[in-house]
Amino acid sequence: MDTLGLMLGGVQNALAPEFFLLCLVGVVVGMLVGVLPGIGAIAAISLALPITFHLDPTGALVMLAGIFYGTQYGGSTASILLNLPGTATAAVTCLDGYPMARKGKAGVALFITTITSFIGATVAILVMVAFMPVLARVALNFGAAEYFAVMFMGLIAASALTVGSPIKGLAMVVVGIALGLVGVDINSGQFRLIFGSYNLMDGISLVALAMGLFGVSEVFASMTRNLDGYTTPKVRLRDLIPSRDEFRASLMPAIRGAISGTLLGALPGVGASVTSFFAYAVEQKIARDPSRFGQGAIEGIAAPEAANNATTQASFIPTLSLGIPGDAVMAIMLGAMMIHGITPGPRFITDHDVMFWTLVGSFWVGNFLLLILNIPLVGIWVRILSVPRHILYPAVLFFVCVGVYSTRNNVFDIYLTLFFGFVGYLMAMRKYPPAPLLLGFVLGPMMEENLTRALVLSRGDPTVFFTRPISGTILSITLVVLAITLFGPLWRKHKARRAGSTPGP
Repeated sequence: MDTLGLMLGGVQNALAPEFFLLCLVGVVVGMLVGVLPGIGAIAAISLALPITFHLDPTGALVMLAGIFYGTQYGGSTASILLNLPGTATAAVTCLDGYPMARKGKAGVALFITTITSFIGATVAILVMVAFMPVLARVALNFGAAEYFAVMFMGLIAASALTVGSPIKGLAMVVVGIALGLVGVDINSGQFRLIFGSYNLMDGISLVALAMGLFGVSEVFASMTRNLDGYTTPKVRLRDLIPSRDEFRASLMPAIRGAISGTLLGALPGVGASVTSFFAYAVEQKIARDPSRFGQGAIEGIAAPEAANNATTQASFIPTLSLGIPGDAVMAIMLGAMMIHGITPGPRFITDHDVMFWTLVGSFWVGNFLLLILNIPLVGIWVRILSVPRHILYPAVLFFVCVGVYSTRNNVFDIYLTLFFGFVGYLMAMRKYPPAPLLLGFVLGPMMEENLTRALVLSRGDPTVFFTRPISGTILSITLVVLAITLFGPLWRKHKARRAGSTPGP
């Protein structure tokens, strides 16, 4: 009952004019960014970050969070109408969403994505309210060794569970850690890896890195795509209502996707891309007729959309209760909180209880606003998708440069953003995932700090990480996952080679 009262109080705070307006701005901007192919939540939050410097910390978090989960609602629009995912997490929606649009069911697909997104977010918020205070109390027993172990596990999970090659994901984690070491050594105060440049003395800007890897690189990639064959279908409001059979067929997949998205999303390093593909695979596995998938199966839309929105909300659990970002977007949110002088972790709920419950209340308000706004605004999103690329992309680059410059008033950060944009474009061509790099960049310095602190407290004894029960258990599991990640592909190739060389009967 106490938790229910606190949650209702948080909703009441979120409905205050200031927070309600910031939440509304956040979700509308998030929907807009999600609809535009290739921009994504990370670029949008990085661009909005300088604006929040002049806001109350609670209002800043409410707006940035609204942008985050707003992009998940809007990301499916371009996937369904143009076969172009507005966000990476909406890529799986293309598989069945676009075939439904080709069959004249674009309106039904858009309506189902909105409803199932709300279901997924609702399940995740309920789990967050129920379990995050408990997790925070458990985390009060964590020391430097435990924090290092959890961060290490998050980075390994980010590489092992990434879509694509886990070896490439692990390599990106190492690169991210190396970039995070640029600047001042927290122990000696000496400059390192600055290569004689005074512009790097304060380290690499998080905004410049995120905007380059996820914003500018996607703009470059979108410029090279041939969209001449794509036409935006017309969607009328009366075409949005699904039949009773269609609604019934999507209900249970949405619930299963919401549950799996919440459970997996609460783990550090697991992003919405992983959970959406996982939910899609589960539905395909249990379907009576798996051949329907890829041909316009409504289950192939309902489950991934519920999963990625559940993951979006659930990723706040490790970020706020442990100080460990659940995914790359949460890494940006973590940086935003630190800029405002807020340290996420076990004491966040007790030290900033009003902020926490107001933020949770804004989740309810924001998702309800998205449920109301997303359907009537479909016509506007369709018109936005018709904006010529030669107008849209220069405008995006202009706002990126303005946002990056306003962060530290340094022109060097603009050059750095363009450089990382080109690097991110090359990474995408070679199938190197950028999200593990960003997680390594954020968690690397924090890992170094806790590693050093644990060794100082143990007087240089490295066994402290394994003699303490919690850190020892976490590190043991992590090392097993790391071994499977590194040697699993080699073992499978060896077995396949032996099977191929075995003579037949």
